[in-house]
Amino acid sequence: MRVLVVHNRYSSAQPSGENKVVDQEVELLRAAGHRVELFERRSDDIAARSLPGKAAVPLLVPWNPAVRAELAARLRTERPDVVHVHNVFPLLSPAVLAACADAGVPAVATLHNYTQVCPPGTLQRDGRPCTECVGSAPLPAVRHGCYRGSRLATVPLAVSLSVNRRRWWSGVERFFCISAAQRDVLVRAGMPAERLAVKHNFVPEPGVRRSGAGEHLLYLGRLAEAKGVRLLMAAWDGIAASGGVGVPLVIAGAGPLEREVTAWAAGRDDVRYVGLYDPARCREAIARSVAVVAPSTWLEAFGLVVVEAMAAGVPAVAAGHGAFTELVEDGMTGLLHRPGEPASLASCLRRITAGQDRNQQMGQAARRRYEQGFSPAVGLERLVEGYRTAIAVRSGGGDGPPPSGNENAGSRRGTRAGRDGGSR
Repeated sequence: MRVLVVHNRYSSAQPSGENKVVDQEVELLRAAGHRVELFERRSDDIAARSLPGKAAVPLLVPWNPAVRAELAARLRTERPDVVHVHNVFPLLSPAVLAACADAGVPAVATLHNYTQVCPPGTLQRDGRPCTECVGSAPLPAVRHGCYRGSRLATVPLAVSLSVNRRRWWSGVERFFCISAAQRDVLVRAGMPAERLAVKHNFVPEPGVRRSGAGEHLLYLGRLAEAKGVRLLMAAWDGIAASGGVGVPLVIAGAGPLEREVTAWAAGRDDVRYVGLYDPARCREAIARSVAVVAPSTWLEAFGLVVVEAMAAGVPAVAAGHGAFTELVEDGMTGLLHRPGEPASLASCLRRITAGQDRNQQMGQAARRRYEQGFSPAVGLERLVEGYRTAIAVRSGGGDGPPPSGNENAGSRRGTRAGRDGGSR
């Protein structure tokens, strides 16, 4: 199969789960014998632009006519079977969909967040869930300055959502939702249910698994409010005040709260802030963990670090909402804490470190869950199935399997999990 992957790469200064997923899917497809080419832009390149070039970037967010012309010409020359769209912000824009239509090539799109219904894509404001823009004009996002705390910066995203909503919904043959929780939100928001299929992200074999009890608790991801970093610090302070749990907390990552985390960790024996890890060190750190901690306060559409932990035979402590409730089976493969509550998170961290035998059993169950639902073999099967469905729909061969079929059945496992126990 010939596939053209379209992606605007996020800044290299901060860890990006999306960049990682794109790279892993390209490698997976190529290893299986498919021909995969890339059509990319890089946010890192904005810094090298002239001042007028930088000033023009917000104007290109809703629509980039040069991208439409360039991509359409390439599609007519290369004639791929399908185009797979990932991120288009800020340099590509939804003009990529018009290019696909111009060339008559079917498009699929992975929805890595909630930008189809929320300008910043987080469904969160001021540290709390927010759905003010869902199903309506995104004026509240502009009023509150939801993107980077700036009304001006939010305007291009809000305009793009408003003017391109129908283009997305009609120009993409199949959307890949990365969790059933995400799909439910988008269906309620009015997106066409028949085009939304659940395809969890896969994780490659890590090459290293936990062999002992683990030596630390690990937070691995972006240092941001929405990721629950402040919540974790508050919970850990409570644990420290009561004597600790016998292992340190390791925090790896970068982001807007880096200075705050650095200052908080300074001079402590029970916390180590280690900055950004490269992929190999991430895998090693996970395999040495008692548990991975994912305390996000926003509704995660997936939770890559949780599945990476599963692959290494390590349980997770995660917030009991969003996609985490279908990734973590509470009490079996990890623990779910009550979202936004430091006392509940602290309780789960104490429990996950208290019983070595039970922790080992959870880790083994997490590994089995990974093999059944998140391995490369499963990821390839569902990816190619989605491509073939999109091609069949465009060629008049029908709608293919309904998006509520087998790929959703397994993903909904764990949604009944309790929320009192226990992505990067």
